[in-house]
Amino acid sequence: MSLDSVDKVLDFAIAKEEEAAQFYNDLAVKMGRKGMKEVFEGFAREEMGHMAKLMAVKEGKQLHASGAKVMDLKIGETVSDVQPSGDLSYQQALIIAMKAEKAAFKLYLDLAGTTDDPALKELFLSLAQEEAKHKLRFEIEYDDEILTEN
Repeated sequence: MSLDSVDKVLDFAIAKEEEAAQFYNDLAVKMGRKGMKEVFEGFAREEMGHMAKLMAVKEGKQLHASGAKVMDLKIGETVSDVQPSGDLSYQQALIIAMKAEKAAFKLYLDLAGTTDDPALKELFLSLAQEEAKHKLRFEIEYDDEILTEN
C-alpha cells in the first residue's frame, strides 16, 4: 500500500470516528435518563480518542496496540434493527449503539485486511478490539437492564 493510499485509508477511518462521535452526541441529546446520557457522551469522547490515535499515526507516530480479544455476547445479532428517531426508548438506544459498534468493529477488521503495513494492521486490529469492547459494554447493559426485566 502506497503512502498516498495509507493516508486515504487513515482519512477514511478518521472521518468514520468523527461520525461515530457525532452519533453518540446525538444519542445523548435524545436520552431522558441522565445516566445514559452520560454514557453516550463518554462514548463520544472515546470515539474522539480513536480519531486522535489515527491522526497521530498519520503524523508518523507509532502506537502500540493491544491484541487482547474481547468476548461477544452476540445480543446485538439477535435484536431487530431500530432507526434513530426523536424519541428513543432506552432499549432502542442500546440496540442502535450495539449495531453501530458491530459495524465499526467490522470496518476496522476490513481496513486491517487492506494493508500490508504491520504497524497499520496492528492499529486497525486494536481499534477493532476497542469497538468490540464498546459493543460488549452495551450488550452487558442490555442484558442487565432489558433482558432481566422481560
